[in-house]
Amino acid sequence: MQKIFTDRRKALMDRMEPCTAVFIFSGKAPMRSQDESYSFVVDRSFYYLTGIDRENMTLMLKKSADGEMDETLFIEPYSEFLAKWVGGRMKAEEATEVSGIKTIRYVEDFPSALNRLISSFQGLGQLKVGMDFWRYSEDQTDTPAHKLAKTLQERYPAAQIIDIRGDLAALRMIKDEHEIEEMKKAQTATANAVRAMLRHARPGMNEAELEGAFDFSLACQGEREHAFPSIVAGGGRATVLHYAENNQVVNDGELVQIDLGSAHGHYCADISRAFPVNGKFTERQKAVYDTVLAAQDLIIKNAKPGLTLRELNQMVIDFYEKALAELGLLKDGKTVGDYYYHSVSHQLGLDTHDVTNPSMAKLQPGMVITVEPGLYIEEEAIGIRIENDVLITEDGCIDLSADLEKTTEEIENLMAAK
Repeated sequence: MQKIFTDRRKALMDRMEPCTAVFIFSGKAPMRSQDESYSFVVDRSFYYLTGIDRENMTLMLKKSADGEMDETLFIEPYSEFLAKWVGGRMKAEEATEVSGIKTIRYVEDFPSALNRLISSFQGLGQLKVGMDFWRYSEDQTDTPAHKLAKTLQERYPAAQIIDIRGDLAALRMIKDEHEIEEMKKAQTATANAVRAMLRHARPGMNEAELEGAFDFSLACQGEREHAFPSIVAGGGRATVLHYAENNQVVNDGELVQIDLGSAHGHYCADISRAFPVNGKFTERQKAVYDTVLAAQDLIIKNAKPGLTLRELNQMVIDFYEKALAELGLLKDGKTVGDYYYHSVSHQLGLDTHDVTNPSMAKLQPGMVITVEPGLYIEEEAIGIRIENDVLITEDGCIDLSADLEKTTEEIENLMAAK
């Protein structure tokens, strides 16, 4: 495994110019209340480059003026006291064993190391400092990268700060064999847990219990990590794309829309299904479901290198133009956009909505994407989304979720075998 992470760091620095330093931070769990913190979630690019899932670490990569690469990992010192309370911190030799990084220093050494780094490049041309300046919303708390950038601007104004998010995304978008195997394990665990949920379902059951059946099955498989918070939406609540409450009763005759996934080694599965809580689709539910399924099959059949996600989505819209009219939906000025208002695909990997590089808009072999057409008919309290995950190959794609039941007949047979 060491070689995987060593090769990834080299691939990243091969994209950098001489006289460049790169900093990647593992992150730190914020405090929740009193002496309780939120669960730690490692920065996915830090994990991608090191294989280490520990907080408060910093990876420093350097490319010298002559192109030589140097790497240092800053970790917290081991504490016998903390080991008795919360478990031991990673020791230097353990960090090297996992990551392949030989130079391990402590976090308190970072300020002086940064100063020496800056000094070592003086007179050799402008030093470039690369970090991932990810920000989802304008009011989001500054990341360690933002904070270090401010320090550099104040103390070392000659340094040129560059955003390497696109470089990280370009690497992460193409999955290697190890990553694909991890994603397959997440698929298997998710499929097993979805089956357990469907077999457990009964009319009058609370969405929370259905979610619990999924979670319990994952736990029985030794999987604790979810790719994202599960969506379990009964009846008309399924027309809300990111319904989050999961606490209402599902009545006889209603459909349940689920969107959920396990993660294995932080690699995600993202699966959606819709099923009748009583185990039998009505004719109308089946007609809508089969339309969504046909749209998904169309995309899985056509997804291949060279196409863009926008082009795949347009295939769905073009298909729906005729299919929705046949369902009697395109009346009184209604359009496809009134019933289908999201895209059919996104990248998948260490994040559920994985990083993307706009310069790589066209699909390439090794990418893993979702295929998730949907229809949301609020006036009929029907929301249906069917989602599988596919691996793009040289001439098409492989459906990683193919083993999980998805036709109405398969779902009814599964639920009947309780």
